[in-house]
Amino acid sequence: MEISNKFKAISKTLIAAVTISAVLVSCSKDKIDYTPQPISAMDVIHASPTTEKLDFYIGDTKVNNDDFAYTNRIDYKQIYSGERDVKITKKGSSTSVLTEKLKLADQKAYSLFIIDSFDKVKFLLVKDSVTMPGAGKAKLRFINLSPDAPALSLSIVGKDVPVATNKQFKEYSNFESVDAGDKVSFKVKDAAGADVATLADQKIENGKVYTIWVKGLKAATTEEMKVGAAIFTH
Repeated sequence: MEISNKFKAISKTLIAAVTISAVLVSCSKDKIDYTPQPISAMDVIHASPTTEKLDFYIGDTKVNNDDFAYTNRIDYKQIYSGERDVKITKKGSSTSVLTEKLKLADQKAYSLFIIDSFDKVKFLLVKDSVTMPGAGKAKLRFINLSPDAPALSLSIVGKDVPVATNKQFKEYSNFESVDAGDKVSFKVKDAAGADVATLADQKIENGKVYTIWVKGLKAATTEEMKVGAAIFTH
């Protein structure tokens, strides 16, 4: 079920952890009753349009070593399954800006987006497991994370059928199959068909999985915070 090289690596790690646990059980079952600890995986994306740099915590452990700024992503981390407390603070502070309890299923991968304007910041947890892309294909998901944008759609330049349509703020599509290519361009449009954002000449690789997300604010007065689109590989 898990996909892309990074995703496969995460899956192998999760499977290895369970396998090792099973070996420990069989070798020591006469001495102790060892229960394998369920493992999940999660990456984190700073999608809140603010100049504030953040620190991200799982429980009491700070996860990021480097600055965690707007549009940055913390790559997949192993995390015990079940209910886990997560929080964000301003960089260098111990005071929580937002704390939430997440429920993570065993052997699943997730993306956690930090969204909305900073005075209303919240988390959006999205499951990342998808089926394997077919030959010559990739998988692609679209998420509208611009707080003041209208419903938006994603299209591939030169294709008649959109990848995703009419996604309001916080809404996202399923992973869809798209053709791999060295220079694939995407358009984000509103309901009237007007261009909102463009991603030009993206390398979409066979067998990989991507998320395209709409960032920023339509009302922004600075270039850094203007509405646009970003892409990352799972």
